[in-house]
Amino acid sequence: MANSRHIFTTLVLVLTVIDASSGFDYMQALDKSLLFFEAQRSGKLPWNQRVKWRGDSGLYDGYQQRVNLVGGYYDAGDHVKFGLPMAYSVTMLSWGAIEYDRTMMDLNQMGHVLNAIKWGTDYFIKAHSQPNVLWGQVGDGDSDHYCWERAEDMTTPRTAYKVDTEHPGSDLAGETAAAMAAAAIAFRPYNSSYSDLLLVHAKQLFWFADRFRGLFTDSIPSAKEFYTTSGYSDELLWAATWLYRATKDASYLKYVVDNAVSMGGTGWAMKEFSWDNKYAGVQILLSKVLMDGDGGAYTSTLKQYQAKADYFACACQQKNDGYNAPLTPGGLLYLHEWNNMQYAASAAFLLAVYSDYLSVAKSVLKCPDADADYILGKNPKSMSYMVGYGQTYPIHVHHRGASIASKFVLHSVVGCVQGFDTWYRRPQANPNVLHGGLVGGPDRNDNFDDDRSNYEQTEPTMSGTAPLIGLFTKLHSMNSNYEARPNPTKNQPKSGVPVVEFYHTITDSWTVGRIAYYRHKVTIKNQSRKPITDLKLEIENLSGALWGLSPTRNKNIYELPKWIKVIKPGSECSFVYVQGGPQAKVSVQSYH
Repeated sequence: MANSRHIFTTLVLVLTVIDASSGFDYMQALDKSLLFFEAQRSGKLPWNQRVKWRGDSGLYDGYQQRVNLVGGYYDAGDHVKFGLPMAYSVTMLSWGAIEYDRTMMDLNQMGHVLNAIKWGTDYFIKAHSQPNVLWGQVGDGDSDHYCWERAEDMTTPRTAYKVDTEHPGSDLAGETAAAMAAAAIAFRPYNSSYSDLLLVHAKQLFWFADRFRGLFTDSIPSAKEFYTTSGYSDELLWAATWLYRATKDASYLKYVVDNAVSMGGTGWAMKEFSWDNKYAGVQILLSKVLMDGDGGAYTSTLKQYQAKADYFACACQQKNDGYNAPLTPGGLLYLHEWNNMQYAASAAFLLAVYSDYLSVAKSVLKCPDADADYILGKNPKSMSYMVGYGQTYPIHVHHRGASIASKFVLHSVVGCVQGFDTWYRRPQANPNVLHGGLVGGPDRNDNFDDDRSNYEQTEPTMSGTAPLIGLFTKLHSMNSNYEARPNPTKNQPKSGVPVVEFYHTITDSWTVGRIAYYRHKVTIKNQSRKPITDLKLEIENLSGALWGLSPTRNKNIYELPKWIKVIKPGSECSFVYVQGGPQAKVSVQSYH
């Protein structure tokens, strides 16, 4: 470990990706990953739901306890809403949106990412019904697992469980605080009032988690069999770190420094980052504070945090003087027998983020493309472990909704036991493709058995897919030398340098009934050394009103208003449109 700093600061390593000839389409992988979150939705589904085999479910969650707990996400292949992994997943979604926002915007995916985050945070707002009360679970794992039925047909108890001052859950409340704070950052450029609301909840939850300490599984024993945590100190540090990033309130930075030793932040050197263990995430986030020059009086302690961040990165890359993270023969990070792929995905995302931080600080780290490409098919089985991606992927996924015909196809109710007899044990492939679901993956020897009953390997989880949103966005931008640019036209320079760049931002949002509307601003910049005239744009997927451009006689083709006759080199102009759902696609049709 003594040589880890030397590795980062003296080796001239660059962020690398798999050769384009390998055929991995990270943009498609990103799109499918987002579909998985729509398939996991609980509650009243929105009008723009893209996963059509799902229907409304869990519409009375919380009714017995007189609290509205409708919404949120089902955890995996079952129908329990576990608060801890759900919150971790929202934190990871938000982190990806924060780090790679521009690329997501230019890929027309930011709307879907924000919708995925908001589906979780809207639920957390309901679950945080009082400052010191957090509803942490709906449904019981044991009774739920006795049945194999669609979410739309659920007959199992929907008992809700909470933590409060007499029954604390610092790990659960701390992670939910982190999720709210991270989401507040993600929403800040697009919906400042919602961002402010999330921060109110994040601050209250952190105070509750820190003031009334205890493990949530001691207060919600039914979760212990499924999500037993190793402690809550990492969640407290994690929440404080995200609150510092969201607010720049120095008291939160002081908290992680004052508690660095007692809570293990500068003591634990980790090889894992997951829903249970946040230390490596804390260490890397605080390394950014240090590298940004904001350490001040805390610089010495922050350097200790970064030393542990370096340990994690070196261990994952087999550069830690023998103290490395274990790998399968095929090169996959292997930490746990049960659903190991989620740990590989989280580590890959964390290394991608850390490499960006180090790059800005003029130190660089090799990008973790190996695990991402292993997931998508570069492995001994030559199969994708993301459902729906590639030619070969798991087709007997351990997932109730995917394995039973949709209610829109099979209108009759599928009973609890009937589901096992008719659907669970059938040898045929699942009738519904669970696009974007990252299954548990192979064993330590790269062996994989695509069997519905093999839940350790074939069950997908939210916490597995969530880190992939940011990871695939990053890898797409690198793999294609990506930057926001118009489609090539016959007038495009032969050099391939874009004449025009588009910058998409969301400047406002509001909800009417069940529909969320966004005000989009598109800035057009002349990147060339010559003036541009007669610029015509093609705008696809436009469903709302538009200002600042004039329509032409040709469908989807617009031109600049008459008063803008020329765009000088380096100059900009802009237009605005309003619509619900994802943003429109803008490209250059022609110009002089």
